[in-house]
This record gives sequence, structure tokens and C-alpha cells, in this order.
Amino acid sequence: MRVWIEAVAGLIFPAARPPRPWPRLERPFCERCAEPFPRPRPESFVCANCGKRKWSLTRLRATYLEKGSVREAILAFKYRRQFHLRPWLGRWLEDGFRQHYAAEHWDALIPVPLHPDRRRKRGFNQSAEIARWLGQRVGLTVVEALRRVKPTVPQARLSRAERLRNLRGSLALVGGFDPQGKRLVICDDVFTTGATADACARILLREGAKEVVALTVARR
Repeated sequence: MRVWIEAVAGLIFPAARPPRPWPRLERPFCERCAEPFPRPRPESFVCANCGKRKWSLTRLRATYLEKGSVREAILAFKYRRQFHLRPWLGRWLEDGFRQHYAAEHWDALIPVPLHPDRRRKRGFNQSAEIARWLGQRVGLTVVEALRRVKPTVPQARLSRAERLRNLRGSLALVGGFDPQGKRLVICDDVFTTGATADACARILLREGAKEVVALTVARR
């Protein structure tokens, strides 16, 4: 109920625009994981880390770097329940979609799931909320197709190896959704190593999805 009250308050008193600059993720970056590089590189390249890693995701993309006011807006929305910031995060996610994915056909947007305990504590799933904003703007269905079947330690606290171990066996497909032959976009607020989005993609591909990519507001 509190989330709905905050949402209505956001309509009456819209959130001020987060102060610029908003550091955009720009090339050169790895075509697989979007790791930015400071030096000029070939127009299309894959970083050394991705060259050694088996990915389920075809590619990951983000609109901005997780810095400054972009980072502050994400944290305020997710952890301080400032639900009125949802339109800004949704617009930023939409900017990334239009830049990186709008020219292709996609069947659905899939939010990264929260464990029920964490969702009850937070009051909402931030990934689902911004995915719904995007879906309404670009005409794509949002399907909460995945669920957390065991609680995990927050990924932000862990190394890459720990993230992978933390996610093992933690996700499952929701009954009633058939990803067979579909091209799907995983949506989240921020990614670092891509471990969570890749774990989601692995399940969807195992169940027959044709292709899975990821889109986030920001890249750490």
C-alpha cells in the first residue's frame, strides 16, 4: 500500500530531473559485455574476459555508467523507496532500448526476479517496475517469467566468482510461460559482471528461447 501511496504522490509532485551530467555508455566498449575502454579500439571487438567466458546472453547493453546522479537515482529508487523516480529510470531504460535494440524484433521483456522475502521487504521489484515502464512505451509485453527459489546474498557485495556460486540453483522458470522460439530482453537496473542476467538467460535458453539479451539503466 505504501508503494501505491508513493506512486500517487509522484504523479502529483513529479520528481525533479536528476542533475546532469548523466555519463552515457559510449563506444568503444566490448560487444558482448559492454565493458568500456578508454583507448581507441576497432569498431567491433570482444574483451579478453569475454573471450575466455562462456556466455548464455548474446550481448548486454546499458544506457549510462553507474556514476554521479545516475547512481544516486538508482539507489534512491531501489533502497530508499523513492518510487517517484520510476519515470526517470524508465526513460533512461527506454533510451538504451531505442539505441541498442529497437531495430530488431523482440517477443517480451523479462525482469530479473527478486526473492519473495526481499520483495516483501522492499515493497516492489525495481526491475519489474522499470521494465513495465519500458514495455508501455515500446509496445512489448512484460513477463515475470523467472522466480528466485532460494534467497541469495546481494550480488554487489561479492566478487565475480562468488556471484556465480551465489546464483547457482537460485532461479527457476515460472509455470505457464513458454519461451520456446522467443527472442527475449532481460531488464534490470544495473549490472557489473552480468552474472545475474546471464543466469536468467541460461534458464530461458535451456527451455527453448531463441535468443536472450540484457538491457540495464546503467553499467558499473
